[in-house]
Amino acid sequence: MDYTVLKKNFENHRFHTSYFETKEEAAAYLAEQIKGETVGFGGCMTAKEMNLFEILKKNNEVIWHWEQGPEARIRAKKESTVYILSANAAAETGQIINIDGSGNRLSESLFGPKRVYYVIGKNKIAPDLSSAMDRARNIACPKNAARFSKKTPCVVSDDKKCYDCESPERICNAILILERPCTGMEVEMVFINEDLGY
Repeated sequence: MDYTVLKKNFENHRFHTSYFETKEEAAAYLAEQIKGETVGFGGCMTAKEMNLFEILKKNNEVIWHWEQGPEARIRAKKESTVYILSANAAAETGQIINIDGSGNRLSESLFGPKRVYYVIGKNKIAPDLSSAMDRARNIACPKNAARFSKKTPCVVSDDKKCYDCESPERICNAILILERPCTGMEVEMVFINEDLGY
């Protein structure tokens, strides 16, 4: 991961950036930055691997549907002042790609909280938008569908690739390409030099 390229391109797109060698360093940074807030989480294996729910609940009210049940999605939308999620892919050219089933991650990352933090492992980085989209569709989404025990073509096929299916179990219902932070939102890319999440 070449942080100088990521920093230049994402900051040119009005994102804040930070870089850490380890998930522990990144988690400590976020614990220092986020205090006295209501923190919402998107469905995010990276945040889980970083133990962010436990770390941040020491000094914040934390809302995460993975830990508190489906009704927490609605609470997070209404109450979060800070939102934490990852991306299915981030392009070195300065774009973020997320593909979602219910849309809660996408909507929260676009409107509502004052601050949004994307926690991004080096495995999520792609050189350009096209390869980032390919990574999101053919690496991240099949792994997420398998995690939810879906029987979509990307899970049951030998090649584990996207078939742009019409399965009722499809989890790829909305695609967001974020070029720049939405008006009035502060968005920080927290890059971590480890493989994290899908």
